[in-house]
Amino acid sequence: MSGDEGDGRDGNSNAREQDRYLPIANISRIMKKALPGNAKIAKDAKETVQECVSEFISFITSEASDKCQREKRKTINGDDLLWAMTTLGFEEYLEPLKLYLAKFREAEAAVAKQQPSSAGAGAEAKREAAAAAAAAAASSQQHQAAAHHLHAQVLDTDQK
Repeated sequence: MSGDEGDGRDGNSNAREQDRYLPIANISRIMKKALPGNAKIAKDAKETVQECVSEFISFITSEASDKCQREKRKTINGDDLLWAMTTLGFEEYLEPLKLYLAKFREAEAAVAKQQPSSAGAGAEAKREAAAAAAAAAASSQQHQAAAHHLHAQVLDTDQK
């Protein structure tokens, strides 16, 4: 696609690019977490991942939206996204996502109990706090499960 066809990279379609893609800073931060501390990431690599991630999210969300429309619902929920991922062949990601969704719901309920209901930015802050707590809990459980699995493999190897 050439620059005059509106691919969002020529500067003339900046508003559209901002609407279509996740912020590059967020993408970069996530990528850096997966790399050694001294690793560098080229700008074109960040932009490529930014486009891929945004397209993936659109792909999954579109499938979930179709399901909701068929069921005459207006709101997509986490279960709809999990269904869409299964339908589209991403079932190997389901277990960690189910764990995350359960932890998110637990954390959201706990935050709601601690603070009276409020609208606007306060509600958004509560959701972000619940998401962060869920991510931390899910990550911790995944690490524990992986360590347990590895430990079991080591014991099994030692016994052979």
